[in-house]
Amino acid sequence: MDELKLYTYIAVFGSFSIYFAIAWWARAASTSDFYVAGGGVTPMQNGMAIGADWMSAASFISMAGLIAFLGYGGSVFLMGWTGGYVLLAMLLAPYMRKHGKFTVPEFISDRYYSKTARIVAVVCLILASLTYIIGQMKGVGVAFSRFLEVDYGLGLGIGMAVVWFYAVLGGMKGITYTQIAQYCVLIFAYTIPAIFISFQLTGNPIPQLGLGSTLADGSGVYLLDKLDLVVTELGFKEYTTSNMNGSLDMFAYTMSLMIGTAGLPHVIMRFFTVPTAQAARSSAGYALVFIALLYTVAPAVGAMARLNLMNTIEPTAGQHLEYEKRPQWFKDWENTGLLEFEDKNGDGKIQYSADATTNEMVKVDNDIMVLANPAIANLPN
Repeated sequence: MDELKLYTYIAVFGSFSIYFAIAWWARAASTSDFYVAGGGVTPMQNGMAIGADWMSAASFISMAGLIAFLGYGGSVFLMGWTGGYVLLAMLLAPYMRKHGKFTVPEFISDRYYSKTARIVAVVCLILASLTYIIGQMKGVGVAFSRFLEVDYGLGLGIGMAVVWFYAVLGGMKGITYTQIAQYCVLIFAYTIPAIFISFQLTGNPIPQLGLGSTLADGSGVYLLDKLDLVVTELGFKEYTTSNMNGSLDMFAYTMSLMIGTAGLPHVIMRFFTVPTAQAARSSAGYALVFIALLYTVAPAVGAMARLNLMNTIEPTAGQHLEYEKRPQWFKDWENTGLLEFEDKNGDGKIQYSADATTNEMVKVDNDIMVLANPAIANLPN
């Protein structure tokens, strides 16, 4: 086993050990502990746990990947998911907390005196939860398959087993404290590479500002202008142009994401882990702050990852990277099955373009972008 792989295993299994230890320390001692953490979580702790709840695999891995390939159109995910918390904080969570019901169907049933309304609410929650969990599990499979260097399916199984273990052991109480630890891991793992990549590309260490800055190569060209030029040369749409079909599409996507976020049962349950309705409202405020720390960095991560990817595979227009000279990160992601090359013309070089007949990068999964980003940018291990 080489030294880098050893360090990777230490980091991965060290994280598991911390989560298991926290779950054991905070394990549920009563029914109240298992379902609502005894109602004794502080608003700040709850806000951090809510942040980790939503910013797990879906936001950490998928969102910046979507923005990287959708460009400006990907902003619907930022606005929709964040806006969902505003709806939750102002129109739903405090009133459910006052009402004393633990689930949306119970609240709806009492509010409208209707069992039919309750059934409709149950169906909606099941659909929203399944949609959400599919995205989360995809992210779990991507992360575990890459860092444990196993097949995507096996990585998914390992990740599910880890989550099942500490969830069953600690219940909501254990999950609350493991998610606080997870938030710390998420925010550092997301922002530290972004800071160095932003500095590398633009000379500005603040990713949010680096996204709108000129490149550090002295050309005076803005990063987004350069990205637009690179992608259009290869036949892709401009990065800074929306892929949506007008304002109505943007509105519909954003609103559906907001409503879906506000209705997620595992997020709503978080507001019962604090002692009062006022604490529930404060929790939502803290959650928005903790989420914003990552969400405002996501557009920079997406744009910079896309630029570095294009420059690696296609250093200059018409000059293709030789497949045999592909970098190590390329080989690593090929092993997961999430990145695939097909030499269609037999010249041994990688042609990457929007033309499906000549494009030889037959699979570039959106979800690899965040995890591959530091390696694509040649950051130290």
